[in-house]
Amino acid sequence: MDTSPALLLLLSLGFCEYGHGVVQPLHRRAKENPSTESNALDISQLRVGQRLELDCQTYKDSGASWIHQDRSGTLHFIAFISSLARVTFEGNQRTSPRFEASKDNTIYRLVVKSFTPRDEGRYFCVMNFNQLLYFSPGQRASLPVTTTVAPSTPGATPTRNITEDPKLQTPDPEGRMQEDLNFFCHIFIWVPLAGACLLLLIALVITIVLCQR
Repeated sequence: MDTSPALLLLLSLGFCEYGHGVVQPLHRRAKENPSTESNALDISQLRVGQRLELDCQTYKDSGASWIHQDRSGTLHFIAFISSLARVTFEGNQRTSPRFEASKDNTIYRLVVKSFTPRDEGRYFCVMNFNQLLYFSPGQRASLPVTTTVAPSTPGATPTRNITEDPKLQTPDPEGRMQEDLNFFCHIFIWVPLAGACLLLLIALVITIVLCQR
């Protein structure tokens, strides 16, 4: 079940009796898989798929509940473990695909089977005793914070290490000017010469025509 008004009311009342030595967190253990034990890890350095175990101890054997506060602050009921070690999960279910819960004397254990980003947040062990709700201090569990590294700007490549292609070199301004001058000189020489040749050809044609008459 998600957060209900009744649960929120109980939680708000319970914060008035926060801890008071009745509920204490004990161990936080992370495992690579259920059959391989590993050393205690920083609970903020979990990896996706790891198995996480959370223990808390109560000094009154009257049952305990586990509640998850996600990163947005929303509270989610996970499981209730009775004093007879009977477990009831969300939706009044006896089992859960994501969690395991058990009791060993006065130690109440919650297991996150395979940690995912949706499991990040705080976990509270809660006990109802003498009509008061007692909370353990929240145990934070999270994945490592990933930082995005900005791509580095490549430095300028030294020109001495580049083989220059003569075809790609920037033209010399003086050489380009000389080429332009040569082009105009050719125009001034060849255009009048071509015109003169054309006039001579026309005159020759007219002369031949007149002579044939």
